[in-house]
Amino acid sequence: MLFEAKKMGKRVQEHSFSVEMKTEGAVRRIAFLDNENGQVFFEGFLGKLKNVNMIEGVMLEIEGANGTLKLDITQKEMEQCLMRKETVQTGGEQQ
Repeated sequence: MLFEAKKMGKRVQEHSFSVEMKTEGAVRRIAFLDNENGQVFFEGFLGKLKNVNMIEGVMLEIEGANGTLKLDITQKEMEQCLMRKETVQTGGEQQ
């Protein structure tokens, strides 16, 4: 289940996420890459895309045949990031 995105009435800006896999066969690798720095790597196969939703404008949900990825990110945040990348790619000025 996705971590609760509120703390003392304010939205946490850390963008929590969850990955729920339907079968361990769809998980390719989970690794603790560096115990000293606490780095973790998770890799798998969501499978054939079934659905992509923006839930109430505050959570991106990508559902595949093998599992679901949920990310606590607002539609506005995604649009802002995409607009910045679009501006860089087209050579325009950033605002």
